Amino acid sequence: MCGIVGEVFASASGKADANLVGQMCKAIWYRGPDDQGVISRGQASLGMVRLAIIDIVGGAQPMSSTDQSVHLVFNGEIYNFISLRESLIQSGYTFRTQSDTEVILHLYKEHGQDFVQRLRGMFSIALWDENERKLLLVRDRLGVKPLFYHFDGDRLLFGSEIKSLLQDPTIERVPNYRAVDQMFRFGYTMPPDTCFKGISELPPASTLTFSQGQVDIRKYWDLHFEEAPTYDKNRSRDDLLELLRESVRLRMISDVPLGALLSGGIDSTLIVALMSEISDEPVKTFSIGFEDPSFSELPLARQVADRYSTDHHELFVKPDVVDLIPSLISHHDAPFYDTSAIPTYYVCKMAREHVTVALSGDGGDELFAGYNLYRAEKAARYISMLPTSVGGSAMIWLANQIPESGGYVNKGRVAREFMRAVYLQSSERYERWSSKVKSETRGQLYQAPELVDCLTNTHARHISDLFASQPDATTLGKYLYTDTKTELAQDVLVKVDRMSIANSLEIRSPLLDHKLHENAATMPDRAKLNGRTSKYLLKSLAKQYLPPDLLKRPKRGFSVPLDRWFREDLAEYAAEIILDPSTLSRGLFNKLAVDQLMTDHRSGVTNYGREIWMLLVTELWHRMYIDGFNSQIE
Repeated sequence: MCGIVGEVFASASGKADANLVGQMCKAIWYRGPDDQGVISRGQASLGMVRLAIIDIVGGAQPMSSTDQSVHLVFNGEIYNFISLRESLIQSGYTFRTQSDTEVILHLYKEHGQDFVQRLRGMFSIALWDENERKLLLVRDRLGVKPLFYHFDGDRLLFGSEIKSLLQDPTIERVPNYRAVDQMFRFGYTMPPDTCFKGISELPPASTLTFSQGQVDIRKYWDLHFEEAPTYDKNRSRDDLLELLRESVRLRMISDVPLGALLSGGIDSTLIVALMSEISDEPVKTFSIGFEDPSFSELPLARQVADRYSTDHHELFVKPDVVDLIPSLISHHDAPFYDTSAIPTYYVCKMAREHVTVALSGDGGDELFAGYNLYRAEKAARYISMLPTSVGGSAMIWLANQIPESGGYVNKGRVAREFMRAVYLQSSERYERWSSKVKSETRGQLYQAPELVDCLTNTHARHISDLFASQPDATTLGKYLYTDTKTELAQDVLVKVDRMSIANSLEIRSPLLDHKLHENAATMPDRAKLNGRTSKYLLKSLAKQYLPPDLLKRPKRGFSVPLDRWFREDLAEYAAEIILDPSTLSRGLFNKLAVDQLMTDHRSGVTNYGREIWMLLVTELWHRMYIDGFNSQIE
C-alpha cells in the first residue's frame, strides 16, 4: 500500500517541479509512512510514499529500468508477481530486487501497454516512458486502488488522493455540485466526476495515456454476464472453492505481519476459515462491537474465532463522532455518505496495532447476490404481473399506511419504497431503491440553481447505460453488474481504502479477484439467488466451514445507529452546524425545509438520519476544502 503522485508537462521544454511533487507526497504521508521518493526527469516528475510490504529493503520507489528509459511509481499489490517473475527470467530478464514493482517494469518492456492484461491484483500505476515521452496511468479492474488527475492543457498532475493535487496553488477549489448531488442521490460519485471542478477520477479497468499534449483514456477489461451452456452445481462449487483458495493463498504472501478483519458474516468467516487451512500459525482476527446490540457482531465473530482457534482481538467502541468526522472527511476529500466508514476506521485502527496487512470479505455480495435488493427485484417482477389498475393502486395505498420504524433496519421505509417502485421498469426500480436521499426530499431541500438543475437534468443515465451494456444478462445479472460498477467500486472500496490507509493498514480482499468475478458472471441466477436464498452456491460451499447459526442469519451490513445519534448524542452538534447562519448563507439548501426535516427527525415523526448526515458532512467539507481552511491531516 502506497501513495503515488506526479507532474508531467506536454512539451519536452516543460520543467516539472520536484518541490511541488515532494509537497504532494507529504500531503498523503499516511499512505506510506515507511519511505518517500521523488524522481525528476525534465518534463516529468514522479513521487511516492511507501508502506513496505514486499521486499522491504529492495522495493523502494520510484523505480527505473536498468537503461534509465522507464520510470515507475506503483500503489497496490500484484498477487501473481512470483509466476510473472519466473516467466520473465526465462525470457532473459534479470532482477535486482524481489519486489513486484520491478516485475511491472520488465513486463512493460516486454509487452508494452498490454502488460496490464497479465496483472492479477489491486493497483494504480504511473509509468513515464522517456524514449516515447509518454505517461501511462493504469487502474485495477474493480477499482480497489484510487487515482485522480488534473489536466490544464499544458500539463497533467495525478495522485492517489485529491488532496495531493490541491497542493498546487493554481488549482482552484471550486465545488462540482453535480457530483455533490450524486453523493446525496446515490452515496457515491461516478468517474470521471469528483466533488471538485477540474479534478477527475480515472475509472476502474482503464488506462490513461498522456503524450504530445493529448489525453487518451481506454477501458482494458470488463465483466460480461452471460450464462455458460452447462451448469453442474457440484462441479461449480468445487471450482469456486479452488479459485477462492488460490485467491486467499496469493493474498497471504507478505513480508510483514498479516491478519483478517472478522465481522461474523459469511464472507469474512469463509476467508478466515481458508486462511486457517493455509497458515501454520493461528490467524490474527479483529472484530469490533457497539453498545447497541442490534449493531454489534461480536457474539458471532467469537463463535468463528473459537471454531478456528484464531488469535482473536476485540474492541468495544463508543465512537467519538464529533472529533472523528473532520478526519473522515479529510481522508475522503469529499462529503461522503457511507457512515459504515466509522466502524471500518475503528477496526482498522485496532488491527494496525498488531499487523500491517489484513484480509477482508468485501465483494461477496456483488458476486453472489447477497443484498436484499436482489430479492426485492425478484418479488417485484411477480407482483407487477397484476394489472396496474389493480396492483398499482393497492401498492400506493399500502405504502402510505406504513409508518417509520427504528432499529438496525428501518422496515417501514424499506416496505414503502418497495411498494412505490413495483410498477417501474427494472432499471428504474434499481435507481429508486439504490437512491439514498429520494428525489422528493432533494426537491424540497435544494435551493442553489446548480443543485436544482440536477433534479431535472438527470445525470443518473449511468444506471440505464450500465443495464444496456449487458444485453445478454438476466435482470439479476444486470443488477449485479451495476452494483459492481457503482456501489462496490465507488462506495465500498473507497471507504475501505480511505479508512484502512488512514491507519497505514493494507486491506486485501480475496473475493475481489477478477477471476472469481469472471467465473461468477457465467453462473445461472439459481447459483446466486435460489428461491429466497441469497448466495446459494457460496453458502453450499461454506456449510463445511461455518457454524449453522451463521448460515441462517439475516443479511446485515457494517453500520451505526445514525437515526438515534441524531436524536440524542449528535442532535445539538448537527443543529449547530447545519443551522449556523454561515451555513445557510451559502444558499445551497432551503432553510424552512431543513428546519422541518430536523424537527420531524427529533420528534420521531420520520427518520431523516441519512439526510441530516449528508447536510452535516457537506457543510463541513465546504469549510475544510472550499473556504480555504486547513484540510491537511497532521
